[in-house]
Amino acid sequence: MKHGTGLWIDHREAVIVTLTETGETVQHVASHVGNHNEHTGSAGGTESFESQKVKADDSRQHALTGHLNTYYDSVISSLASSEGVLCFGPGEAKTQLMQRMVDRHLGGRLGPLQTVDRMTDPQIVAKVRAHFRSEN
Repeated sequence: MKHGTGLWIDHREAVIVTLTETGETVQHVASHVGNHNEHTGSAGGTESFESQKVKADDSRQHALTGHLNTYYDSVISSLASSEGVLCFGPGEAKTQLMQRMVDRHLGGRLGPLQTVDRMTDPQIVAKVRAHFRSEN
């Protein structure tokens, strides 16, 4: 079986599986980002409150983007020794990570992105093993 690295990622966590001759290693990278869809305030506020809410939402979005970029940079540094990476996950995080890697001229490491639901560590390992087994 070929050596390889698989990455399951969403906005909360990345699971990195690296296959070796002796087995595999599984590494978790947490984003430490809270629920980014959370809004505060009551519905039906006054117009002046709404304008303040937009500023708060913009500020919250800016902070979220900064946290996610730090998270993606941590994931990218964990992939430093990987030549090729199978990348999969349920949402937009895999696409955002790919764009961040392209911006840093590292995009060639990622293979085609795959959309999958939440998976357990053993399911992720099995998917990575099957992928690299079929490449031989």
